[in-house]
Amino acid sequence: MKKVILGLMVLVGAASCQEQQKTAFVDNTKVVNEFNKKVDFEESFKIKVDAFNKKADSLNQMIQMEAQAFQSQASKMNKTKQEEVYNALVQKKQMQDYQIGNEEKALQTEGQKEIDTLVKQVKAFIKDYGKANGYTFILGANDAGSVLYGAEGKDITEEILSALNKGGEAKETSAETTATE
Repeated sequence: MKKVILGLMVLVGAASCQEQQKTAFVDNTKVVNEFNKKVDFEESFKIKVDAFNKKADSLNQMIQMEAQAFQSQASKMNKTKQEEVYNALVQKKQMQDYQIGNEEKALQTEGQKEIDTLVKQVKAFIKDYGKANGYTFILGANDAGSVLYGAEGKDITEEILSALNKGGEAKETSAETTATE
């Protein structure tokens, strides 16, 4: 009987050694927001947005100036001419709004597409990093609360961010022991 119990203890001990899992967590939001490619994209995209806003403002100012000119000259026009000029201004404003709306949608689509691509790159990098460094699990911590608590030693956000921004591969790091359970 003692041999059976001893044998079971040895088996349980061996199984627990084999099942030692390396887990960690990453603050997804921080990694994505501080990813150099995202920061660079946001800077260049801001230039596009600013140029779009200047163009839209300029077009709106031109229409306003035309409307003011119409108002000052309307009293000198007959009723038919007033309606004709007014309708032309309204049509011009509608066309302008349509054009600006389409450009704004295209800009939003471009921005969202790029952000989605960057998020996919980050996820793929973390997956490769986990494989290369022997992690069983790398959990994502974010505002949605997928990790409600994690010991500081299990947070590899800075390691991931540093490796990601260096453009390096998901190579083994010396911080392996940091996240070993």
